[in-house]
Amino acid sequence: MHMQMVNQFRIPVSTLITYIPVIATVVTTFFSVVLARATLRYVEATDKGLALAREEFEREWSPDLHIKMERISPTEARVIVTNLAKTSVLLQLLQLRKLSHAMPFERCRLNDPLVGGMTWTQELGRRLLACTGQEFEGPIAACMTFYAAGRMYKTDWFRSQIHVRDGRIVSLEPSNMPSRRVRVIERKGPERRREFVQDVTADVRVDKAESKPDEKAFVTGA
Repeated sequence: MHMQMVNQFRIPVSTLITYIPVIATVVTTFFSVVLARATLRYVEATDKGLALAREEFEREWSPDLHIKMERISPTEARVIVTNLAKTSVLLQLLQLRKLSHAMPFERCRLNDPLVGGMTWTQELGRRLLACTGQEFEGPIAACMTFYAAGRMYKTDWFRSQIHVRDGRIVSLEPSNMPSRRVRVIERKGPERRREFVQDVTADVRVDKAESKPDEKAFVTGA
């Protein structure tokens, strides 16, 4: 009786051989899923690391200028531009305006380099008085346009509180910091670059080539 039961539940060897590929496929699928999840976790960790590295790089190397206006004398004032970033910039345009006016009143075109961590100063007493007039008390703002890493940027408007009486600067104090950092100025249309070095002899060579007679047109007689 016992032998009959054993023979009844005995599995043929051929059947076991048939199930081996199925078991191997299941095991392979299981380990593939485990490896796929581990790969996804690794990719997520790598993306977070790259995002942190990029944020740190932008924080260290993105241009950042600070503008301050201060009073020197009753008829003179100066602007102080500090480069807070590591990258060097090329100052292009300084603009002044009263906050009651939408458009800038004074523009000062520049072409001065400013190394990272350094300051740039310029006297602007006459321009400041031309912007405010003989009698004025209120906020005045200044911003700077500059080149950095081949792109043009513009700072936010840095405000100062000024008091002018009878054409004389009574007080000039900074009021607050701007809420936004510098932003890139997008150019519309194709970018035009001026060549700083030009070949001045190119036109001369072209003129000589055009004025040179055609030697083939002359035929010597026998």
